[in-house]
Amino acid sequence: MRLRHWLPPVVWMGVILWFASDTGSAENTGRFIGPLLRFLFPGASPGQIDAMHGLVRKAGHLTEYAILAALWLRPLARPWRAWSIAVAWALVDEAYQSTTSSRSGSALDVAIDAVGALFVALPARFGWRLTVDALATGASWTAAGGGGALLIVNVMTGVPSGVLWVTVPVAVFLIAWSARRRGRAPRP
Repeated sequence: MRLRHWLPPVVWMGVILWFASDTGSAENTGRFIGPLLRFLFPGASPGQIDAMHGLVRKAGHLTEYAILAALWLRPLARPWRAWSIAVAWALVDEAYQSTTSSRSGSALDVAIDAVGALFVALPARFGWRLTVDALATGASWTAAGGGGALLIVNVMTGVPSGVLWVTVPVAVFLIAWSARRRGRAPRP
């Protein structure tokens, strides 16, 4: 393999470590993400803005490690290797963060990073169509089962269920339709 295949993932690993420094702290990212969120959601309370800021930061973890795994696919040509390197780098990243004054290492962040890398490694391993089908099936079963359980609890406790009355039947319909399209009975 040529240097041009190895250089992008190595450079991206450096970018990740730069974000792991004080530069990527919640206080520093809040300086530009906070005003943007207040502009986009003018009616949001400070607590809601803080929660959205946290979600944006976690989405950043997913994204940066999905990119890292994708960059490693070219020189390595093996999705599990690309995923393994991304997860190993997530451990290095969090260990480094724990040495900075405004950051701390987090096992949850390593898990989020691993999932981000998995978003690229799984489709690369099994193909995009099979992966999307499996994710859609899993999401449908989760919506049907979890939503159905919530409907039961809500009815028993008198809590309004709102949109669950629509999403649960839609999920059940999608499961049945998908199974029929494949010519087999649905399975969890």
